[in-house]
Amino acid sequence: MQKTLSSSLLIAFATLASAHAGARSNAPTANEAATARHYAALVAGEPKTAELTLFFSQMPKGGDLHHHYSGAIYAETYVDFLDKQGFCVNKHTYRVETDKAAIEAERAKAPAARNCLSTAEVYADDATYRELLQRWSSKDFANHGALQPPPDRQFFQTFGYFGPVSNANFHEGLVEIKNRAIGENVSYIETMLKMSPFVVNKEFDDQAWKNADKDAALDAQMRAWMNALDADEGFNARIADFVARIDEAAAGIDDDNFTMRYQTYVLRLLNPSQVFSSMLAGFKSAAKGGKGEGKIVGVNIVGQESNMVSMRDYTLHMKMFRFLKSVYPDVKIALHAGELALGDVPPEGLEFHIDQALNIAGAQRIGHGIDLAHEANAPAIMKTMHDKDIPVEINLTSNAFINGVQGANHPVTLYRKYGVPYVISTDDAGVTRHNLAGEYVLFASRYKPSYAELKKASYNSIRYSFLAPSDKTRLTRQLDARFARFEAGMAALERTSVKR
Repeated sequence: MQKTLSSSLLIAFATLASAHAGARSNAPTANEAATARHYAALVAGEPKTAELTLFFSQMPKGGDLHHHYSGAIYAETYVDFLDKQGFCVNKHTYRVETDKAAIEAERAKAPAARNCLSTAEVYADDATYRELLQRWSSKDFANHGALQPPPDRQFFQTFGYFGPVSNANFHEGLVEIKNRAIGENVSYIETMLKMSPFVVNKEFDDQAWKNADKDAALDAQMRAWMNALDADEGFNARIADFVARIDEAAAGIDDDNFTMRYQTYVLRLLNPSQVFSSMLAGFKSAAKGGKGEGKIVGVNIVGQESNMVSMRDYTLHMKMFRFLKSVYPDVKIALHAGELALGDVPPEGLEFHIDQALNIAGAQRIGHGIDLAHEANAPAIMKTMHDKDIPVEINLTSNAFINGVQGANHPVTLYRKYGVPYVISTDDAGVTRHNLAGEYVLFASRYKPSYAELKKASYNSIRYSFLAPSDKTRLTRQLDARFARFEAGMAALERTSVKR
């Protein structure tokens, strides 16, 4: 058993070791070996999770590539946002009231008679506050016995509760995410920030469903409407405003210690015209920056994958991505694919989602990918991802909570065994109330990878980002320096630890 040094002493040892690092050419290798020994002792036998939490809180973790802005903000912050937007929350339904007349009517009542509460009033009513946190996040889900919905419904319902306050104050939210990331030694986040604008076209909907299995006809239909939308001044003005709002929210976020970039996304629960026009807007928005030089670096698709509409239109959506990728070949795409478990849908629904995301849509990263073992083409999927260097984004807490996939049942065991690159990420850390360090703790304690493998995962989060090459180089060099300091501190800790 080791007596742990205080943080200040650890920093002091790291500083001292770094000062003398240049005197011995083998010092970095020795420090890395000492760090590897220390880590190996923490996962040997029954993992020492408290010590692993300390280890990974301090370890540089590169970036977080599967990250939803709205789901990353904690419910407590959204309560603070109520007053910023002049809203209130109904203490019976826990829904946000946005109608100004209704809000003014509530404010005219005596405090004891109000049903719709301000930020301060929510904080003053502990029973309402606690229940709100349980509705707006997974807080207390696993450790209390009240009647509650299934976990997947609980998860996806939270967005309906805090949605009205998550659609504003973007800059303040990004600052909170940045500060939390810096606090746990994360230097880059690629967040899915906003859904790109869309247009409703019922004629397109009817025709798209008819053409879903007729590739030539579907491509002709998409091209015709794309050309019309390209010439639509109103549609293009909405895209310009969308990009400007992201640029405004992102202003001042990047600095010498932290970088953030943004994916736009489409919602797979909508009708084909809405999905296609939103997807087109996303591709056009990302293309404006040019090869990763802008703030918007990629396009994604979100929404519960087991939903009826998601399952019905899945292949159609993949064909939309294929078409737009052919028009905008430089735009990067990362796709939620295979976020399904046995029992979520009939078995045949598990057989093709990752496959089509790769081989139809041309995904450059796969998000979740947890139905891998059920995919009809699983060996070829892993070979394609290995040979084409396409990573999977691993979200352990999310997969366990939403789909019940964890431990030896998680296909990260397959991805690792067959050499598929991976990154470790958070998904919706505010909803499921965890952080990236915690994901590394879960990964290390469950699967006991080597320190070298974990370090590679950290670097992978820069390597497989959609950043411009110059930014990747810059962040990789920063990560080199961060690891040198971390390993110097770990080596000093190992030398001075007290055995007892």
